[in-house]
Amino acid sequence: MKSWVEFIDLQFLRPAGTSRGVLHSKPSWIVQLSDGGISGKGEISIIPGLSPEFSDQLSFQKKIDEVISALNSGAWDPTEGINPTLLESLQYFPSILFGLETAWLDFKNGGKGIYFNNAFSLGEQKIPINGLVWMGTPEFMQEQIDQKLNAGFTTIKMKIGAIELEQELAILKSIREKYTSDQLTLRVDANGAFTKKKAIQVLDQLAELAIHSIEQPIAAGSWVDMKELCESTPIPIALDEELIGINPQKDKIELLETIQPQYIILKPSLHGGIFGTQEWIELA
Repeated sequence: MKSWVEFIDLQFLRPAGTSRGVLHSKPSWIVQLSDGGISGKGEISIIPGLSPEFSDQLSFQKKIDEVISALNSGAWDPTEGINPTLLESLQYFPSILFGLETAWLDFKNGGKGIYFNNAFSLGEQKIPINGLVWMGTPEFMQEQIDQKLNAGFTTIKMKIGAIELEQELAILKSIREKYTSDQLTLRVDANGAFTKKKAIQVLDQLAELAIHSIEQPIAAGSWVDMKELCESTPIPIALDEELIGINPQKDKIELLETIQPQYIILKPSLHGGIFGTQEWIELA
């Protein structure tokens, strides 16, 4: 049984703007598990400034090397999977856990790049997704929206909170004037850009444009403020960054029962790997 990892620095074709700054590249590590001529691949995917376990590349690489060494020393088995003790130790390293989980699933399914045997992986059923519009100049954002609409998307998700709010609202208004909420679903993602006071105003303005939902209107960590927003909001609120770093089951239960959000947004490489996201789903 052999395991190894390869580092890849993915370059954005166009810098990606968020309320936390502009992304130019994204580091990833490809994990491979191999035995008996079968090799499974998984990705350790990091977003600098957001992934809780990543402070710098050197120390993160050291942690990955430790995990690979443990795997090569017998911490996983081709029939049983990854040792439960190692899995538990990685609950605070969701991106590494996700990389190992996906590599294991690929291996288990014959190393064919199939992670789940279902109607989607067999090409029998599609998964509806939203067309994501990155922050930038109003012209750039409008250009992206036109591209998504021309490509046939029926849901657009626009990141807000980096440029002037009035410009962002004007863009959303121009779309809504062309398409009703029955024709096109509009979602927004604030990435925690607003104060609670400002968020209350923004929520009312978004409701006038029949916005489906907003992700993370205020910064993560203010559970009481987020709870009050969720109680009174005119449009549904989805938690995203709020879930990062919440790993023990009791903490997940406390967060959900305290805030009682309308939606939660789950990303395995941020929210506890596949194991952690399944737990979030069951609790929600």
